[in-house]
Amino acid sequence: MKFGGTSVGSPSALQQSAAIVKKYEQEWEHVVVVVSAMTGVTDMLLTAAENAERGDEASYTAVIDALHLRHTETINAMILNSSDRENLHNQISQLMDDLRTYCRSIQVMGEITPRGLDTIAPLGERMNARLFSTLLNQANVASQPVEASSLIITDANFTNAMPIMDLTRERVKEKLMPVLDQGITPVVTGFTGATEKGVLTTLGRGGSDFTAAILGDCLNAQEVWTWTDVNGVMTADPRIVPEAKALPELSYSEVSELAYFGAKVLHPKTIRPIIERGIPLWVKNTFNPDFPGTCISGQYHRPNGLLTAITSIRKLSIINVEGRGMLGVPGIAARTFSAVARQGASVLMISQSSSEQSICFVIPSKSTAQVIQSIEAEVALELLRGDIDRVWAREDIEIVTVIGAGMRETPGVSARIFGALGNAEINVLAIAMGSSEFSISLVVSSKDANKAVQAIHSAVIEKKST
Repeated sequence: MKFGGTSVGSPSALQQSAAIVKKYEQEWEHVVVVVSAMTGVTDMLLTAAENAERGDEASYTAVIDALHLRHTETINAMILNSSDRENLHNQISQLMDDLRTYCRSIQVMGEITPRGLDTIAPLGERMNARLFSTLLNQANVASQPVEASSLIITDANFTNAMPIMDLTRERVKEKLMPVLDQGITPVVTGFTGATEKGVLTTLGRGGSDFTAAILGDCLNAQEVWTWTDVNGVMTADPRIVPEAKALPELSYSEVSELAYFGAKVLHPKTIRPIIERGIPLWVKNTFNPDFPGTCISGQYHRPNGLLTAITSIRKLSIINVEGRGMLGVPGIAARTFSAVARQGASVLMISQSSSEQSICFVIPSKSTAQVIQSIEAEVALELLRGDIDRVWAREDIEIVTVIGAGMRETPGVSARIFGALGNAEINVLAIAMGSSEFSISLVVSSKDANKAVQAIHSAVIEKKST
């Protein structure tokens, strides 16, 4: 069971999550808990590091004091036993002292490295695991905190590490199984791992889902449950579409598309270990635990014609490389994307005209200026000769993606989608359909994105599901 930030973000939420663990600890042979940091804590930790890098001691000290106070007040509100309370206060104080030391070092050096970030960013999980484990013990559930860095062995790709699964399986068998065999419920820090040499790493933002999936794989778990603050995977973002519904079932393929195209419920990398083991993943609501939630498995096959959900990715730009002289010139696309790759930018969608006179692709807005400069340098000769007219960007756009295994080989899906957009008077800037046939992606202006999501959901997904 993995509990996200909102599920462990306040005394009442922590109490609710502990009650859930206690209930299922009595029903299942073993339960392993993975916890995130409290809501907003990781952002505060990174802010402290950034302030230290700028040499702003007053600001990073204020952030550390606020973090310390928040955890101290939570402990005082929840932990009844005075010795447990004192022990927790001492542990939190030590971690905060460590953070002050890290920030002073950053301030002196004037920079922070990815390795340094991976030392600071997991402190929220490390504090919360200790707190949550103590809370379980208080509720008569035998528990102990476990550092994921002692279990999950990763490569040295700091801030976005990948697990070395063979070594991790050995470590889990050696260190976690004995804890379970003693009837103890471990509370594991999410988001973190360590290299073979023991250097702390992180699995990327949102990596607590990944931690749960990795452990599910290593333990050959029957199921992995992720607890959040919604009733499951929704047909759309309920903040945009209030009538969005929780989906009772999803296939692995569908949820992979949803994760990639911006759904916030799951971390994209979560899916891989689960698919490889064929382990069902449940998405459940901490604050409505009796609601069934969404079951994600390889067993579900959506009937033809039914679409699953609609999602969107924000803060994007569409880059255009165009010119009549591009026709028939080999290698332009390869060189363009090599130039993009050199900037480390992620390409979310690609579209090319059949006349070969333009290529367009979508990247995060933060990379726009660097990517354009890189492409212009790569094709400088073609620009000089006039083979390529210009490289330019249109900003403030979003990708809206309609997802559903039921669209495969089903006539009329695109017509219904574009009919809904036409009726809403929304202009589509670019289109792409994956070869998997599980998704259709559309680029629209940011000002039209919410309206597009609402129109498609109302005309296509909601009507079909009812």
